[in-house]
Amino acid sequence: MMTPKSTESSRLAAFVEEGRRRVDEALGLYLPEADEDPKASCPSRLASAMRYSVLGGGKRLRPILCLLAAEACGGDAASALPAACALEMVHTYSLIHDDLPAMDDDDLRRGRPTCHKAFDEATAVLAGDGLLTLAFEVLAKHIQPAGAAIACVQALAEGAGPDGMVGGQMADLEAEGRTDATLEALEAIHRRKTGALLRASLRMGGLVAGADQPTLKALDTYGHAVGLAFQIIDDLLDVEGDEAKLGKRVNKDSELGKWTYPGLLGIEGSRQRARQLAEEAVEALRPLGEPGERLRALALDLLERDR
Repeated sequence: MMTPKSTESSRLAAFVEEGRRRVDEALGLYLPEADEDPKASCPSRLASAMRYSVLGGGKRLRPILCLLAAEACGGDAASALPAACALEMVHTYSLIHDDLPAMDDDDLRRGRPTCHKAFDEATAVLAGDGLLTLAFEVLAKHIQPAGAAIACVQALAEGAGPDGMVGGQMADLEAEGRTDATLEALEAIHRRKTGALLRASLRMGGLVAGADQPTLKALDTYGHAVGLAFQIIDDLLDVEGDEAKLGKRVNKDSELGKWTYPGLLGIEGSRQRARQLAEEAVEALRPLGEPGERLRALALDLLERDR
């Protein structure tokens, strides 16, 4: 007999699969077409690079969190699709720029050549710039009512900006090669680098659904814990993962001298910390009751991911 946990995991898997399909479909409509007409508003090469990077696969974790949060707050997941797409655009822009020679210098992303390898460095920079700005255009045009659109713009800007993801990226670069890592300092980096955009994903879903402040706070606490747990598993996969499954190079963090959870806590210590954070995420959702079950299942399923 199927247990309640496995039943919820199955329901989550079905939601995630359908959510990815809907997000991919919507992204294809929002992204500029690669029109060879010289009079086209977006140059064909730029449009091709943007579409190549966004539509080339990916977990779609941030969009799925946004849709799940909207549903958990009593909203319609479909109304959160523009926000979900905006999040994936910002996430993909960050990956394009991360992969550049001036940053992590990667050749492989999502199982394919990185954007600057498939096109060139200048095109990759502009493709990232285009995705970042298009994300805010999508929010402004397609989120209703206007108050929710403004709140989503603010949440995304804060999650992606200098106090969020970009600041975390800078701190991560500055820590390379240093030997004074502490758990507090490492998690300060990843609360921004990885966690800030994940928290924004949940908040934006709640905002579209009209969630009240206590609910938004619960989602933020959940996002804080899930963001760190996700990063721990990412760090573990860089050490133990299968490059074919991951679609990117492994062992690159140690080669770059980056601070990582396995480097600081060891393999088992990292797994224990991830489990602790997943439990904190589950506890944070208690005020949401039954509507938060899929988010709870996701926090636990993240511990088992292999890609």
